[in-house]
Amino acid sequence: MLEMAVIYLAAAIVAVPIAKRLGLGSVLGYLIAGILIGPFAFGLVGDQTDVMHFAEFGVVMMLFLVGLELQPSRLWKLRHSIVGLGGLQVLITSSLFFAVYYFGLSLRWETALAIGLMLALSSTAIVLQTLTEKGWIKQEAGQNAFSVLLFQDIAIIPILALLPLLAFSDITSAASGHSNLVEHLPAYAQVIIALVTIATIILAGKYISAPLFRYIAETRLRELFTLFALFLVIVIAVIMQKIGLSPALGTFLAGVVLAESEFRHELEVDIEPFKGLLLGLFFITVGASIDFPLLMTQFTNVMLFVCGLIIIKAAVLYALAILFKIKSKQKLLFTLALAQGGEFAFVLLSLTSSLSILTLEQTKLTTLVVAISMLMAPLLLMFYDKIIDREDTAQRAFDSPEEIEATKSVIIAGYGRFGQIIGRLLTAQGYHLSILDHSPSQIELLRRFGNKVFYGDAARKDLLDASGANDAQLLVIAIDDADKVLEIAELAKKHYPHLKIVARAIDRRHAFQLINVGIDNFKRETFDSALSLGVDALTLLGHDKEISERAGKIFAEHDNESLIKLAKLWGDDYSYGVAVKQRTEDLKQVLLKDKEEQEKLNTCQKGDNSLCDEITSQ
Repeated sequence: MLEMAVIYLAAAIVAVPIAKRLGLGSVLGYLIAGILIGPFAFGLVGDQTDVMHFAEFGVVMMLFLVGLELQPSRLWKLRHSIVGLGGLQVLITSSLFFAVYYFGLSLRWETALAIGLMLALSSTAIVLQTLTEKGWIKQEAGQNAFSVLLFQDIAIIPILALLPLLAFSDITSAASGHSNLVEHLPAYAQVIIALVTIATIILAGKYISAPLFRYIAETRLRELFTLFALFLVIVIAVIMQKIGLSPALGTFLAGVVLAESEFRHELEVDIEPFKGLLLGLFFITVGASIDFPLLMTQFTNVMLFVCGLIIIKAAVLYALAILFKIKSKQKLLFTLALAQGGEFAFVLLSLTSSLSILTLEQTKLTTLVVAISMLMAPLLLMFYDKIIDREDTAQRAFDSPEEIEATKSVIIAGYGRFGQIIGRLLTAQGYHLSILDHSPSQIELLRRFGNKVFYGDAARKDLLDASGANDAQLLVIAIDDADKVLEIAELAKKHYPHLKIVARAIDRRHAFQLINVGIDNFKRETFDSALSLGVDALTLLGHDKEISERAGKIFAEHDNESLIKLAKLWGDDYSYGVAVKQRTEDLKQVLLKDKEEQEKLNTCQKGDNSLCDEITSQ
């Protein structure tokens, strides 16, 4: 067993970094590692069935983490794309595959329907991992792809219920590989038990989990919190499996319920490493399961089936993207992201094999087609990334240094809604600006309204030189990408030490990083507006406007002072935690003392001479 672990880990350590360096992505790296160590290449590992059952738990963990990112309100907003887009995709795609296999290949209708349902599903693991890795998950295509994947995961439940009705032989719990405690009950009883179980998970997550997490957290044992987080995910998965439902669906629902919990971030941090490890193992097993002898003997047929699978799914997805009015380039990302088979097909194949719906040869061939299509998925997304997504950049390079107008006053990097406010203020005061932005669409819009903005990356020294960085007084970094802001700030500090730098901080963590870089000033993008609203809230609660504004001013001064002090401790979790608690207590004391002094002053102004003497003596 230990030897097997060494082989899997070594293959991943070697293949994944190489794949990443070549721009192939980690998923393709894991798949290649699986191919190399598999029984049909170097033969370092044998049959992957048992390992894959274990590795599938990575998909379960991934959906739990996805659920943690989705508040119920956000999930409700996606309901139309989940039911409409996802439902139509599964219905139309499975119908087309059924027609191909039944009318085109003359298979039994039960077999054709089972294969159609399997091939309609896409790979949740590969798609979500790649979209997240590339930063596409929050785009329109990423959100719609997620909706379709979520519907597919939910659709597994009725598909699993339907397959036994297509069976040519009886099946037992042992044959299916899982012990289902409710399969002997009538259908209506199974539905009731399923609904009660789901409701229990939701209610327990909402009302019982918080006290339990607080109890665990009070022990101050990090490993116990991690243990409980894993226990929670595993228990839900086992319960769902025992009643014949998808474990991934159960953990996803639990994640959604816990998305508003105060312990959400700790859960993410604790589960993430296990999810990454198991998902990597899952991809390796998929790669190792590719049957190369069968591929060689039926190469033409296999490749025709793979191409047919990708083309049919892509055609349906693109048509739905048009129907649901997804934007032009996003349609292609949505289409290419989902045009492959999915890991749940392997689960369904094991069941259909036991039910004799598919013959052994059909099962092997379908497994091979799905596995190769999954291998193609990262390549399709890489094609999008390298060719289609960068088409605009290829068509139009950055403005050359000769085209950029230099300034001796102020350079602004990033001219979105944040940068424009600063730019308009400085322009109104008579300062000459040199503005750089890296978004072609934004520049086109700004130039349409007469703004002089240049297309360029402020992290490039030659473009900063052309903007006048050697003579300018101030650099304003107003970009909404935290890493890019740091990159520009570090470059400017290194090459233009005389240049004053102010920057947009995305959050508190980003502010600490900017402090440590040594820039002259920064503003957290939501701090001032949130503080101003807080002052208004105090006024609405009955406090005097002047007192509310004074409290806001004290809070701001204390918080900015805290940022400077806490930045030195950032990275040392224990010391930072102690310091945060101390600073919070200090703020309470400062505000309380100020409130007492204001009350004394008000009493003094009303004629209490003793208090006036006391205030004067202080």
